[in-house]
Parts: sequence; C-alpha cells; structure tokens
Amino acid sequence: MSDAELVLRSTRVITPEATRAASVVVTDGTITAVLPHDAPVPEGARLEDLGDDVLLPGLVDTHVHVNDPGRTEWEGFWTATRAAAAGGITTLVDMPLNSLPPTTTVDHLRTKRRAAAGKAHVDVGFWGGALPDNVKDLRPLHEAGVFGFKAFLSPSGVDEFPHLDQERLARSLAEIAAFDGLLIVHAEDPHHLAAAPQHGGPRYADFLASRPRDAEDTAVAHLVEQAKRLGARVHVLHLSSSDALPVIAAAKADGVRVTVETCPHYLTLTAEEVPDGASEFKCCPPIREAANQDLLWQALADGTIDCVVTDHSPSTADLKTDDFSTAWGGISGLQLSLSAVWTEARRRGHGLEDVVRWMSERTARLAGLDARKGAIAPGRDADFAVLAPDETFTVDPAALQHRNRVTAYAGKTLHGVVRSTWLRGRRVVADGEFTEPKGLLLTRSH
Repeated sequence: MSDAELVLRSTRVITPEATRAASVVVTDGTITAVLPHDAPVPEGARLEDLGDDVLLPGLVDTHVHVNDPGRTEWEGFWTATRAAAAGGITTLVDMPLNSLPPTTTVDHLRTKRRAAAGKAHVDVGFWGGALPDNVKDLRPLHEAGVFGFKAFLSPSGVDEFPHLDQERLARSLAEIAAFDGLLIVHAEDPHHLAAAPQHGGPRYADFLASRPRDAEDTAVAHLVEQAKRLGARVHVLHLSSSDALPVIAAAKADGVRVTVETCPHYLTLTAEEVPDGASEFKCCPPIREAANQDLLWQALADGTIDCVVTDHSPSTADLKTDDFSTAWGGISGLQLSLSAVWTEARRRGHGLEDVVRWMSERTARLAGLDARKGAIAPGRDADFAVLAPDETFTVDPAALQHRNRVTAYAGKTLHGVVRSTWLRGRRVVADGEFTEPKGLLLTRSH
C-alpha cells in the first residue's frame, strides 16, 4: 500500500459483511484495502476522519430521465448529475427517452454521449430503447455498450417512443435473449387503461382510477409468461401495484429470470395525502394507497422486490398543471431519494445496510456494474456517500440542483444529511460546493 493516496476513516463503514469501524484505503481511484479503524495511515496518504458519520458505497440509480439532448429545458446532464451527487448517487443510467433523439440506434447513442461529454458530475451509463420497428438495431446497440433495453407496453407519453404490443414484445425479447441482454419494461396494459374511467380534472381520486392496478398486474403477468417461454432476462420498472407481487414471487420461485424495482415515491408518499390539483405528485403508474405501500415494503424485505430507484422524470413547471389528465407525469427525486427512503426505512425498523442493498448493491448488479460499483470492498471504485443519518432537514425546493425545482417532497422533514460524495477517491460535492465534473461515460463492458 505504499502507493495509497487517501484513507477514509469512520466508526461506521457499511461493508458487504457488516457495518463496522474501519479505515478505507484508496489508490488510483480504487479501494485497495478495508482495514481496522485504528490501522496506521500508509506513508504519503491523506487521512479524512469522518468521525461518526456513516461511510456507505455511492448509490447506483438505474432509472433516470436526463432528457438531454432535445428537451434540455426539462433537465440536462449538468443539472441532473449535480442533483445526483448532492444526494449521494455516484452512478446513474440514463433512460432512452425523453431525449430527442431517443437512444434507439447506435447513431442516436453517439449523439447522447456527445451531449453528456464534459458535463457529468457522476458516472453515467445509457439504456437503449426497444421500439416496434428497431429490432435490427438492438444487437448493434448492445455491442455499442448500452446496459439493456427499455420498452413500454402502453403509450409512453411521447410520440417518438411508441409502445410494443404483445407480438412485437415477443419479437424484441427473442432478439434480446439471443445475446442474453436485458429488457426493462414499463408494464401497464393498454387495454385495461383504455377501459378505465377517464374523467380528467384536478381530483387525484379520478387520476388514480384512470391507472388501475389491474393494468399493471396484467402487463406483469404477460411479461413473465414471455420471459419464461423464451428464457429471457426481464426487469419490471417502477412497480406500484402490490397486487402483482404474488405473480412475481411465483415466477422467481419457478426460476424465471425476472427482477423488480420500486421507487421512493411509492414507498414514502400515499394517495391519501395527495391534494387535488397537486400534479407534482403525478406519475405513471400512480402513487397508491397506504395499505398498498405496506405490502411494497414487505416485498422489499423478503426480496420479491429487488431494488429502489428514482425514476427521476422532470419537466418544466408549466407542464405541471392542476389537471391530472394533461399534466406531465413524472417525479423528480435524484437529490432526495436516499434521505426519503432512509426516513421511512428507519421508521419501519430497517437499517442503512438494507438501504444500501436496495439502492447500491442490487442496482449495480442489475446494470452489470457490480465488479466496480455497489460495495465498499477491495477492487471496487472508491465511490462513497458520507451520511449523517440522524440529522434532519426540511425540503426547500430552492435548494435542489435539478433544473426545474418542482418536488413532491416540498416541506417534508427528512432524516439523513449527505455531508459529501466521492467519485473514485475525489470529493465531488461537500456542503453544497461542487468540483468540476469528473464523471465517466460508462459502457456495459466497463
């Protein structure tokens, strides 16, 4: 360890084995040792003593809509990655929409990477998109390094990213299975959505009725059937309906290669608390009732749900009208996700080790980044968040880093203050002060 550059010391370091007092040694941006707390500092290394603040692996958020290029007034790589860094997220994977063009060809991927170059405060990877007419583009995108492919089973909300019917889903999934790729799916059934009452207007109860649970349940069941038939890898995005959990649990027990995520807003916000006209709470699928939320937490605890990601999906403030039927559906959560989930997790008796498993370890594994990300262990990137877990703060939209400071968490008091965030051994943000962007643009083989 004569080349060691940095030692981060804390009485609470979350490692894969346990939370313990430790000194973490960093060399050339990589963790090279996890030593006892009182181990001598290697010659030439700088010591950062964090006291009793918790050192945890940087979070990996695999569901982020950066919208850049094309809709950069909604968000952008500079602002999105600053918000991520401020929230302890050190790696994000960008969704193939709502940018223009969407990431559905290799040329479009190159356009996206050019837009991100030099603007990333954290590491950034990219999902590709599976559309009705781009089956021929899937393998080239895979070879170009996307982490997998996103598809919608119902209208996406933007014309340039049409959804797959069951026949086209089967065609795309067969192609992706042929090279053992991953299909990540927005699972709502269009027929159930079309049959649901569509009243419009400001009442949240009417919006909730327009996106019924059976739309999710049916789509998930169909997806599981296709994955089982083809031996394919699939991932259910932003699960909100607890009614789909028995089908998912049975599929996992049967060996189907399915993983599932949910989001902070489904775990911390409830339909009962959403005011009429407050479309900052609108997302699809929707925030459901408290009893449903309890079952999502149970599924996280027993492993039926694998991980928690933000589905950060911002827009300009003018698109968040008081009519739930026409307002843009998306919740911005990058900067607040760790604190929001920790606040509710601790109330329900979970530890920070659980949060790390859901938001770092398993998300890194989902994206195939677990050789480098997701744990404080030798050989991993020296990506860290430093958290004061017992301190609280009240969410002030003006303090957020994402471009349009609309948030469903405004005024909420949350536990867990992110003191600093580190990327490959460099502090990228501390106490609200940012360094110049040093994030890498990742590929699946990285």
